[in-house]
Amino acid sequence: MPQTFDVCIRGAGVVGHTLALLLAREKLRVALVTSPPPRHADVRAYALSGASRQLLQALRCWPDPIHATAVTRMHVCGDQDGEVLFDAASQGVDALAWIVDVPALENRLAEAVRYQPQVERVDAPVPAALTAICEGRASSTRAQLGAGFDVTPYAQHAIATRLECELPHGQTARQWFSQGSILAFLPLEGEQGNSVAVVWSVPAQQVPALLALDDEDFAQHLHAASGGALGALRLTSERAAWPLQLAQAQRWCGAMAHDGQDGQGSWVLAGDAAHNVHPLAGQGLNLGLGDVQALARVLGERADWRGLDDLRLLRRYERQRKADILPLGLVMDGLQQLFSRPEAPLQALRNWGMNNFERSGPLKDWITQRAMGTH
Repeated sequence: MPQTFDVCIRGAGVVGHTLALLLAREKLRVALVTSPPPRHADVRAYALSGASRQLLQALRCWPDPIHATAVTRMHVCGDQDGEVLFDAASQGVDALAWIVDVPALENRLAEAVRYQPQVERVDAPVPAALTAICEGRASSTRAQLGAGFDVTPYAQHAIATRLECELPHGQTARQWFSQGSILAFLPLEGEQGNSVAVVWSVPAQQVPALLALDDEDFAQHLHAASGGALGALRLTSERAAWPLQLAQAQRWCGAMAHDGQDGQGSWVLAGDAAHNVHPLAGQGLNLGLGDVQALARVLGERADWRGLDDLRLLRRYERQRKADILPLGLVMDGLQQLFSRPEAPLQALRNWGMNNFERSGPLKDWITQRAMGTH
């Protein structure tokens, strides 16, 4: 007798695996479509909020401490004298965020799925009442379904790599805004570590020349851009680069179509397949995990007579998540636009704004709590 599934998840990354485990807890039968392994090692690291950590801990998928470094301070520098400091102790918490190694998190999720009898890994999409699309920003399924994706490209690309530093990071995340670029050093390898993950958002026209540099010269450029904050630097990984954009799907759900006709079942988007924001605040995966948590909640709380493919349910999820994401997307877009402009008056304005924000008291606390996922 052929296996039947309640939900088919297309996209077996962090968001797809997390959704599969959440739906399995609701006693749903889930098919998780596998992906071919990446050709290159993943050099990215995720900045995860307290809310995301709590979710992954509940699923028993939180990585070991060496792969999940608590950030106790964040130091943000402008391109003049602008400066903002965030401190966990002043918020009464152990950490502002956690920097998580991507392969370590993916391995923990994959292991949990292997021991979850409600989830079956499959090689190709299968029929189900609901198809959840978690394929990332370049989702082919989203395009096939005709779900429009409104994209505003930024004139920046992100370059990611890993560094070993002469000085320990001290559990501090550092960020520099300078001449249209945004450089972030994210602490790795635990409390005593001296390694960092790098995300460097630079004008697109500079990317080919930066990628053409040998490792030593590229490290020297990072040393200069960071003002030597962590001493001598040495690359310990390859470099990856990708274009940056602000994007959101026009529709996040709909009826499945076969040969031009509406067919059985519905589809829904989550994670980067539904929305993209600039990485300057490190909120991308937090938003994706918020999506799947909200989707699982809406499906789990449905009345017995409602099917998983009920579009009224799925639109409830869409409205909720769009409302949650809109303020953050607007703030990130505004900051990107402000710090990408070279004009002297804007340079003075943004540094003045940073210094006043640093002294703002309750406003700074409120923003910090929002970023931590505690407000």
